[in-house]
Order: sequence, then structure tokens, then C-alpha cells
Amino acid sequence: MEKFHLGDYIRNQTTDTLRRSLDFQKLCHRVNLEFLKEWENGKENFDSALRIQKKAIIGYENEVAYFKSRILEYIQRHGSENTSYPSWYKSLEDGIYQENWGLTGVSEWFTESFSESSSAKIIGDRIYFLENGQMCLKPQRIAKERRDQMIRAFLLLTPEERLDKETHEVYMLDGTRVTIFGGGMTKKGQDVIIFRRYIIPNYSFEEQAARGTIPLESVDFFKTMVSLGFNVAFTGAVRTAKTTFLSTWQSYEDRSLEGVLVETDPEIPIHRLMPEAPILQLLADNEKLKHLSKNLLRSDADYFVLAEARDGIALDTAVKVASKGTRRMKITFHTREPMDFCYDVAFEIIKSLGGDLENTARKVAVSFDYIFHFVQLKNKSKKRLKGIYELSLDRSQMKINMRQICSYDYTSDTWSWKCEIGEDKRKIGIEEDPQAMELFEKRLCCLARKGALE
Repeated sequence: MEKFHLGDYIRNQTTDTLRRSLDFQKLCHRVNLEFLKEWENGKENFDSALRIQKKAIIGYENEVAYFKSRILEYIQRHGSENTSYPSWYKSLEDGIYQENWGLTGVSEWFTESFSESSSAKIIGDRIYFLENGQMCLKPQRIAKERRDQMIRAFLLLTPEERLDKETHEVYMLDGTRVTIFGGGMTKKGQDVIIFRRYIIPNYSFEEQAARGTIPLESVDFFKTMVSLGFNVAFTGAVRTAKTTFLSTWQSYEDRSLEGVLVETDPEIPIHRLMPEAPILQLLADNEKLKHLSKNLLRSDADYFVLAEARDGIALDTAVKVASKGTRRMKITFHTREPMDFCYDVAFEIIKSLGGDLENTARKVAVSFDYIFHFVQLKNKSKKRLKGIYELSLDRSQMKINMRQICSYDYTSDTWSWKCEIGEDKRKIGIEEDPQAMELFEKRLCCLARKGALE
């Protein structure tokens, strides 16, 4: 019997793997050259080819299919169907397309296997996917030349952007946000491309409860709360599900009411969430919003949604709109400490527009009714509602009051509640819907009996 040598076996396996990898890379190179030759010879108009590539990389199926069908023709013509390809690609033609013109190894993140992953990153030549709350290094690599080509393709989506900028933000067809850091902002060879998407398939409180973000027993309470039209702010650090919860809250809004949604980036698919509702969707950054705010204040809309209200102009607009008596205001705001909400918002406003901190903070206090604060657990895929705070202003003493009515306990992964409702909130609720207000109090007290907040 012939002796088995482990060392020889490993060397042979390694050599075979390397050979198969080289065969695949050679095939990719040959296909790329054939496409370039056709474009240079005028068989395919170069500008037209560039437009097809741009559409393909952001997800247009027809353009992706165009590339793959042409690649498949080449493979069959040259008898290369049996060429091995990396396991992270769906097929040989998919692998060749991704290597030459697509998203290379990060394309695996867009497959069904990673549909529950909310983030992917390219750092230098390394690729990471968020899996089970942790960033996992993948075996595939992406060379500097290919990264630069990918970035140029992404920037074709925003022709107004200068190529020499250090940061860029673009959106793919499926809503995936692509953030690019380069130039002098990163170390040499360590440029960064971040892909981020929202993975909640169903914007409902039941879905939020199934994911553990809120307790199941609170679902009916929140539905009643939405109907009462309180002005609410969703706060927390980055990636704590603020925007997801705002979208969920909004999906229960009265569809007969006219709304205005103002975003810096197109993150909330309101036309898909509420296709029948008369909602105006606007994209405006700091400067655009500065000119737009007067028109918003004159608007006869029933409510406003200011997603990612992170600068003074946006926050000042929210406060001014609320001071007109507009109900159902919804915003998200980055903060780690909800008790500082009024002063954090006031500081951003006076930093941009001037004014007095104390007076501005008081205006914030009378503009919003409830603050919902969210956190991310150690397992980054898990988010939790950490607390709900009732916000009000004691006009006799001109003092800001914040009363916590819901609190999350990390140790037991449970929530506690307090059945207390301020008179100003009770008045708002009764004016909006007396029966719903009665139900709101009943459901809050029922939650408090199950888990009392000390």
C-alpha cells in the first residue's frame, strides 16, 4: 500500500487551489480585454457602455443582465464553462462580471444569504460583513486599482460631487447607502467604503417586538399613542434603530392627513410605506433647508417629519413648526443622554442662529411631548427601547420637567412602566380623541401593573 504523506497532500491541494484561482483571474482578464477592444473599435459606443456600467453597479437588473449575457457568450465560445470560480460568487459569469465591473467580493453581501446583515465594509483590501452583531473578515480581497474603479463608478451617480473630496455619500437603487472615505482622511492604502441598509422587512410594532426592540405587551399601547398625535423625538447613538422606529411609528399615521417629510438623505421609503397618503417628500441639507424653512412654516400640512434633525436649521424649523400648534411632529436626534435633549437641541440651534440657551431649551420643551431613547446591545444586531420620557414645561416656575414612564433593564431584558400622565398631555389627547385618550391611560396603567417602574 502506498504511503500517505500529509505534507505532500497539503502542498498539492494548495497548488491546485492556486492554479484554479489563476485560471479564473486569467479568464476575467481576457473577458475584460475583449470588452475594451470592442468599445475602442467602436462596436459599442464607449459613453453608452459607461452608462450601462453605472446603471449595473447601482442595481438595474437589465444592465446587469446585459453584462452577464455577453460574458456567458464569451465563456461558451471559448469552451471555458468548467473554469472554477470563488465560492462567494453565484456563477462563473457572475464572478467575472463582479470582478471586472461590479462590486467584486462585496457582491456576496447582496445575496439572500446575507439579507439580515445591515452593514458591510471595505477597509483597504479587506472586506467585512456584519454577522450576528459582529464585523467578520471575509476571505475575499479587493485590490487598490479595483477599489478606485468602483469608487469612480459610484461617483457617476452624483456628477455634482468633486472627485477630490475626502468623503462621499451615494445611494444604490435598493436604498443601500454607500459612504466613501478617501484622500487625506484615511491612512495610505486604508481607504474605506461602507455599505449600510435597513433590514426591517415589515414596518410594524409587531415586527419590532419580534426583534426584541420593544416588549410585545406594548404593541397596542403604541398604536393608541400614535393616534393621539403627540409630538415625538426618537433619540440614541448611531445605529440604534431610531430611523426604523420612526418609520414604524409613521406607518400607523392617519392616511387622510397631509404630511411633509424632510430628509438630508433619502432613507425613509415613505411612498412604499404609505403609497395612498398625501405626503410631500423633500431632500434638503443645511443650506437648502435654511431657504425652505419659511415655506414649511407657511405650509398647511397637518404634520411634519424631520428625519435626522442634526443641525441647528433643521431643529429650529421643527421647534417653530411645533410652536404654531402643529401636532404629530416626528424627528430623530443623535444623543446618548435623553435627559439632556432640550439643551442639546437648544445648543445646536443657537450655534447656528444665535440666541439664549435657557429660553431656547424651554421652547424645545413645549414643542415635544415624548422622547423615545434607543440603544444597541453588545450584539450589535440587537436594539432596545431604553426609555420613554414625558417632556413638559412648568410655566409657573419656567422649569423643564422630564418624567420617565418606561425603563429597560439590561440584566433581565425586561421593561418597567409608570402610569403617570401630565395634565398638558391629557389635554392634548382629549382634544384629539377622548376615547383613544382613555384607552391610552388604561393601557399604560396595565403595563405598569405588570412591571412597575420605581
